[in-house]
This record gives sequence, structure tokens and C-alpha cells, in this order.
Amino acid sequence: RWSAILVAIAGLMGAAGVGLAAWAAHRAGGEMATTAAYFLLFHAGPVAAIALMSERPTTLIAASALAIGGILFSGDLALLAIAGFKPVPYAAPAGGLLMIAGWLGLAGFGVGAAAQKISN
Repeated sequence: RWSAILVAIAGLMGAAGVGLAAWAAHRAGGEMATTAAYFLLFHAGPVAAIALMSERPTTLIAASALAIGGILFSGDLALLAIAGFKPVPYAAPAGGLLMIAGWLGLAGFGVGAAAQKISN
């Protein structure tokens, strides 16, 4: 039961970290919010990895959303910074939304697993 709760917490930490980082990026003086976002994100992955240690389909879907979202988001920013162009319109916001969805999917898995264990 505790591992499922940790997964839910990790998912919420990740979603909040991505959302907070996006907010900070669009605000003057957002350095403190950026630092907070980094700390959420730096800890969410290890918490999820430690708690999960399984290959359930729902966790794989969430992990896939995180990976694809990260590639879209980071790839778009990197190409813009390095080459000065954006080959895929709205890739960064789509990637960000996909990462948030992946983290929330991870949280949903944790909540569902915890509820199932409580009912058993």
C-alpha cells in the first residue's frame, strides 16, 4: 500500500514540477519557482522508480508519455537554441502537456492501486 501512495506522490510532484517550471519560464524573476520545480522533478523520478519496480501496463503507458513528452519538449527547445528553428509547431507545449499527463497517469495508477489494496 505504501509504495502505491509513493507512486501517487511522485506523479503529483512531477506534474507540479513541470507546471511550475512552465509558469516560472514566463515570469520575470521566476528563479525561485524554477528552483522549486527542479527540486520536485529531481525527486519525483527516484521516488517513482523505487516505489514501482514493476512492469504493469499502466505504468508503462505513463512512462511512455513522460518519454515522448520529454523528447518533444526538450527537442523543440534544443533545436530552437542550437539551430534557431522550430521544425514542429507547438512541440514544446504539446510535450509539456504530455509530460503532465504522464505524471498524472502515474499518480492515478498509485491512487487506483492504493484503493484496490484497501478494498482487498
